[in-house]
Amino acid sequence: MNKNRGYTLIILMVAIAVMSIGLLVAIPVLKTQLQREKEEELIFRGKQYMEAVRLFQIKFPGDFPKTLEELLEEKCLRKLFEDPMTENGEWNIILHYERISSKKKRSLQKVLIAPQRALSSIDNPRILGVVSTSTKESIKIYNDQESYDKWFFFYGQDPHKMPEIVYYGQKEKE
Repeated sequence: MNKNRGYTLIILMVAIAVMSIGLLVAIPVLKTQLQREKEEELIFRGKQYMEAVRLFQIKFPGDFPKTLEELLEEKCLRKLFEDPMTENGEWNIILHYERISSKKKRSLQKVLIAPQRALSSIDNPRILGVVSTSTKESIKIYNDQESYDKWFFFYGQDPHKMPEIVYYGQKEKE
């Protein structure tokens, strides 16, 4: 009897070791799969905001929302979505940038990127869309960009050409 108990203990230890190795292999795969799902969710949510601004433009030609809540109030968006790539869920807002000094530069698309919480301190904000605040490198390449803070979702965007970017609080280069 004691001999059988020894074999059972050895078999149990081998089974635990095999399961542990299996988990060590499965965890990175699971982590990658979860990141891919978050990336798909980021694209879905970003496009929802882009579409909401388009609908706002149809309702109010030539006007832009001043807050994300305005998109909700005007029924252009069914709910406010959080940034899935960050813990706090806050987006950076893509705003229409109006300070263009020369006629030559008018052909360049220029946007202002501001934190969501800074909107109240900006005079006449004109929201075009959203971008993640996460600077992490992505698995997927979206519009030729490899980090989430470069995955822009805004109305009027040319997906093959990055706009000129001015960050909130940064002095503009002349």
